[in-house]
Amino acid sequence: MLRKFSNSRSNSDNIKLGALTAFVAGMVNVASLGLFFSFTSNITGHFAILAEEISNGKWFQVLIVLMWIFLFFGGSFLSNFLIIHGNRNRTYLTHAIPLLLEIMCFLAVGFYGNYFYSETLMETEALVAILLFAMGLQNGLTATLSNFAVKSTHLTGLTTDLALHFSMLTHEKYGNNKLIRAKIRLLGSILLGYLAGGVLAGNITYFFQFKVFFFVAIGMVIILIYDFSKTYVPISLYRKRKAQEALTDS
Repeated sequence: MLRKFSNSRSNSDNIKLGALTAFVAGMVNVASLGLFFSFTSNITGHFAILAEEISNGKWFQVLIVLMWIFLFFGGSFLSNFLIIHGNRNRTYLTHAIPLLLEIMCFLAVGFYGNYFYSETLMETEALVAILLFAMGLQNGLTATLSNFAVKSTHLTGLTTDLALHFSMLTHEKYGNNKLIRAKIRLLGSILLGYLAGGVLAGNITYFFQFKVFFFVAIGMVIILIYDFSKTYVPISLYRKRKAQEALTDS
């Protein structure tokens, strides 16, 4: 999921990446809604809040919302920056760094919320900011790796794209187009992954509260381990086989 970049990726690679990261985004968004009464997987609503605060002249709140938007922007910027400037010979490590930073954000929110959170407005604003940065990291990572085919933290554009592709199937010119059907499978997997993550978070947040973010972090670690096994285990086996062949030849 992580080791391949841009046009070298298959639709199957993008489906795995999109579904799993969308599952995480759905969990984070619903957990944030339950704990903070705020969405954190996208910033569409925050632009509306920004406009409202500007119109009401609440300039301190304007700065807070601008900070949220900037942190989402900054997370996406950082993910792409790390990937395009990273070592092309160590793609797994380069692509894993944004996920590691995202995991650290989830652990920080979970730890602080579980042990120190006293429900003040300042604390809430800070924790929401951290989660928006994490979601920016994730969205930037998935978009960069998939050549903008996967954006897993929000569904507005995805729902529109899905509707358009389904509409194209009704035309005889596109009805049997494999690329369109592959795109529908990708978009559908992201949508279902996001929904499944949201449903899970909705069912467990009441019982586990901030510990939900520990579960999210564990899910991200599983993604890293899975990709590590697909990247480095085959390499080690290949090198071992080559070494055995060299001994046999000698």
